Amino acid sequence: MQWRRRRCCTHTAKLLYLLSLLGVLIFLVHQVWLPKLTGTSMKRGFPVVFRAGGLHAAKWNLSSQHSVWRFLLIPELRFRADANFSSHEKLGVSSSEGNSHSTNPQTEHVSQRKQDANGTQTHRPFPYIINEPDKCTENRPAPFLVFLIATEARQVEARNAIRQTWGNTSLAPGLSLIRLFLLGKTEGELGLLQQKMLQAESQRHRDIIQQDFLDSYKNLTIKTLMGMNWVAVHCQQASYVMKTDSDMFVNTEYLIYKLLKPELKPKTNYFTGNNMRGFAPNRNKNSKWYMSPEQYPDEKYPTFCSGTGYVFSGDMAGKIYQTSLSTPHLHLEDVYVGICLAKLRIEPTPPPNGFLFNHWRVAYSSCKYSHLITSHGFSPNEILKYWHHLQGNKRNACINMLKGRAGRAH
Repeated sequence: MQWRRRRCCTHTAKLLYLLSLLGVLIFLVHQVWLPKLTGTSMKRGFPVVFRAGGLHAAKWNLSSQHSVWRFLLIPELRFRADANFSSHEKLGVSSSEGNSHSTNPQTEHVSQRKQDANGTQTHRPFPYIINEPDKCTENRPAPFLVFLIATEARQVEARNAIRQTWGNTSLAPGLSLIRLFLLGKTEGELGLLQQKMLQAESQRHRDIIQQDFLDSYKNLTIKTLMGMNWVAVHCQQASYVMKTDSDMFVNTEYLIYKLLKPELKPKTNYFTGNNMRGFAPNRNKNSKWYMSPEQYPDEKYPTFCSGTGYVFSGDMAGKIYQTSLSTPHLHLEDVYVGICLAKLRIEPTPPPNGFLFNHWRVAYSSCKYSHLITSHGFSPNEILKYWHHLQGNKRNACINMLKGRAGRAH
């Protein structure tokens, strides 16, 4: 009997030990390894702001809450609120040439201006971790359009979806298209793991550039200026550039053939997108888009284009970047670019119609999507799904819609 009791106690102890291990594992999974699907660092939108005529809620729509990103199961670092600029606040100029995929901070970099306690400007470098300096070489046609796509290391599925759809560089026969994903770095052990995977992805696709700054929402301005500097240094011959995000649907063919029109001489001093005119700083300290009077004392922003997707002529990359060197840093990337344009005395050109660039999500139909350029808030699977549907129906999309309406009316 004593033997049986001892054996029973031993089994009970083993069972309790296994249950405790399981509990610890579940705790770690929920606390560390499951990334948050809400409030991601690249999530965009527009705050409630004041127009000249009073309170105005900028129109945007994330559509269904069920349409969430399907990320690679690598967790997102949770940044502290005060870790906004990775100890960097302002990019500087670069003209040095470096090797592709450089990991040596001395090879190729852009420098950054940081204001010290005395108010003077000092330079600090942002070395390239990954670079593609030879994308626009002399032995290929001058690029007609360069895509600069803001993304994060963990958004592997989004990048793959874009490569297969609107970012496919063979969409416009006879025209050279360039696709580049813009990234900062992730810190810690997770960052090391993501970096290894990112290096392998870069070796395969050769469409990633990355610099040594913290990849966070409040560093989107730095990320965008990195892309503009890259164009100014490595791709001065590009006719046009589009800066956009990885959760966007872009109708590349409509953009090229209906808006930019390659048969015409390329424009200069050209900048267009969803024009945001008459918007004022959000002074609500609890808002994601809060702008303090110390950062921006004026009562109204200059006209800017929604950072979800805007297009500019190739000559503007260097002009905006150079202007940024003497412009105090703001974390709202699209507002900041608008301020640089105002300093250049270049007003964003309104698009031919207000429906082309949408910083909200437009309900899908092949007819509507065959006549727009951007729509916001898509998962990778949705990008693939709607892109392939549009390609199969774009020729007669609106005819079929009209027939359907006529049939229902009859």
